[in-house]
Amino acid sequence: MAGKNERQRRQARERHRRQQEMRTVRQRQVRKRWLTGLSAAVAAGLIAALLVVFLPGGSGKDASASASKSASASASASASAATVAEPAHHCTYTTASPASKKVSLPPATPDYTASYQATINTNLGPITVSLLNSKATCAVNSFVHLAEAGFFNNTQCHRMVTSGPYVLQCGDAYATSTTKLDCSTTSTVGTGTPGYEYASENLTNVKYPAGTVAMANGGPATNGSQFFIV
Repeated sequence: MAGKNERQRRQARERHRRQQEMRTVRQRQVRKRWLTGLSAAVAAGLIAALLVVFLPGGSGKDASASASKSASASASASASAATVAEPAHHCTYTTASPASKKVSLPPATPDYTASYQATINTNLGPITVSLLNSKATCAVNSFVHLAEAGFFNNTQCHRMVTSGPYVLQCGDAYATSTTKLDCSTTSTVGTGTPGYEYASENLTNVKYPAGTVAMANGGPATNGSQFFIV
């Protein structure tokens, strides 16, 4: 009986070890995709429309527009010092490729006094987001511009990471509502830009708690249309 119990314990330990190894491998694979931008394309949600409006206390203009967006080449959640003083009075947008959907450059002079709120309408219900114009003026300026241009209409959130950091990535117009999403490394989904890029506006020691929306990118100063929801 003692010999049988010992074998069972050894088998249980071996199963546990193999499970741990498999878990570690999966985590490394997710981390690698996160860092290199290889798209783990998952049909997580269809963004039918994105409505951006000015809130009371802003400039008073009514800036509503539908938009839809999917993920970028790589989602970077690294914290770094702000590249400009916020709120920014001037934004620099430089041309970049590949453009997943043609759109003009955002205005270089943002309305840094405005207050914005965005509603992302998905097949799982609406998601309302407060856009921090006073802390990421150029990102908000771009986001509003893309929404007004209909850039995000009928696109999918193409990437979902289910092992920390837990994010849903959206904003690539390559991921149309009819695109079949898979994990092919030859797919253009996840690589698209709006045809321009701009610098990051991360705050020092920034945290990404649940509910945070931030820009996804492939490295410093490569922000475009893709964003992620924590």
